[in-house]
Amino acid sequence: MSGHAAVVLAAGGSRRLGRPKQLLTRGGETLAHRAARLAAQTSPRRLLVISGAFREEVEKALADLDGESVFNENWESGLAGSLRSAAAALADHDGPVLIVGCDQPALEGAHLAQLLAGAANTGCAATSHGGSPGIPAIVPVAMLREADALSGDRGLGARLRGLPQERVWMLRAAELEFDIDDEDDLRIAVDRGLIDA
Repeated sequence: MSGHAAVVLAAGGSRRLGRPKQLLTRGGETLAHRAARLAAQTSPRRLLVISGAFREEVEKALADLDGESVFNENWESGLAGSLRSAAAALADHDGPVLIVGCDQPALEGAHLAQLLAGAANTGCAATSHGGSPGIPAIVPVAMLREADALSGDRGLGARLRGLPQERVWMLRAAELEFDIDDEDDLRIAVDRGLIDA
């Protein structure tokens, strides 16, 4: 699939963890940088990083990457605000959009390549989270623009669930069902070698 844009969601306040998970490191690389680097390796037409709570730190961590920083002023309103910020920044974009979070420490470039290949046939691709579609995901930009109707921490999962199964290619990668939300998750990630101690 060519002509896609990539959006890295890195605006959250990490309230449950108590420190910015975007800046946790794996192999000395922050999770925000890692997600953006992997997204950049898919050769997107544009690479956007949505920052918010820790804007200065996130932007500094990504200074060596060729991407666009988009500040979500309403980051406290949750995921929906970041998706709206991305949609506004991509107002002139007419291709698909790859959406990546930065709290899945097991994410690899191969996962994103599989999603792109799957979406080339169906128009949409998502990662299975307990059988439900989640991120990383690839959606038409028109679907991203529907984020105007969302609020709080609701993403595009419900919209993807509403599509016929044949319209959404699903990546089944159990390692991506693990993300970091709190200290217990962080301890598990460190034990698995996914996050630096």
